[in-house]
Amino acid sequence: MGPTPVPAGRRVHVRGADGTRLHTEVFGPADGYPIVLAHGITCSLQVWREQIADLSRDYRVIAFDHRGHGRSSVPPRSQYTLDHLAADVDAVLDATVKPGEKAVLAGHSMGGIAIGAWSHHFRDKVHQRVDGVALINTTTGDIIRQVKFLMLPSVFSAGRNAIGSRIVRRFGGIPTVPAAAGPSRRFVAALAVGRDADPEVASFVYDMFHRTPRAGRGGAAAMLMDALEGHHLSLDGLTVPTVVIGSSHDRLLPIAASRRIAATVPNLLDLVELPGGHCAILERPAEVNAQLRRLAEAGAAGTSLSS
Repeated sequence: MGPTPVPAGRRVHVRGADGTRLHTEVFGPADGYPIVLAHGITCSLQVWREQIADLSRDYRVIAFDHRGHGRSSVPPRSQYTLDHLAADVDAVLDATVKPGEKAVLAGHSMGGIAIGAWSHHFRDKVHQRVDGVALINTTTGDIIRQVKFLMLPSVFSAGRNAIGSRIVRRFGGIPTVPAAAGPSRRFVAALAVGRDADPEVASFVYDMFHRTPRAGRGGAAAMLMDALEGHHLSLDGLTVPTVVIGSSHDRLLPIAASRRIAATVPNLLDLVELPGGHCAILERPAEVNAQLRRLAEAGAAGTSLSS
């Protein structure tokens, strides 16, 4: 079987609070219950191909490209902050979820961070706009300490963190040139997917990285280092039922990050631990989709979920 194609979507005009154009598409029935998807760094809404293809048969699936990613516009470096990400999520909700309507909100990796930032900055809107949340392969902070690509003894942890931060900042902003394609592809694949992942998935993830504008990659990487290195984002405002999904062999944001979120989020519905690497939405789509359907079915029926 080949890769799952993304069905044709309907474009919606969305701009962030600062005027940045946010490419947004809607899939499935116009009157369906809404599920809003926020992707991770150096990806695009296409990374949700398995969720869009499946869930749009029954629900109104809304997916957008983060600023500097996919087909969204690329703002200057000063306009990559958690405040901007939070405002972008809010702008997408305002443009696609009708007044009086609620949605399921799902975020993978940086998309989960964006949802956490939104719940912090717009906490008065959380219960008004959202029935439930899924946080997938994500974190609340202290990113470099978690990444499993610089394995040094703890005595060298300060140096490891400084080196790791420089690598992320530089790798995020370097141009992708043909001569570096092989090493870059292997590096991205090692971080993004598990060893047993379909090679097509690893190639797909690298292709999205390659297509992400250099300014978008660099801006987002610097933002995450500046905002979250050494401390954690508060999830106190995320008071709706929340499913946390982590992966046992995630080298970018290891399972400990998901367990930490599960221990601190105010309204945990479930912690789901899956095999595989950082891209559970591509590596384990059936299990991820089942959790999103669970949230959407309850939201559409007006049923209260509890752990």
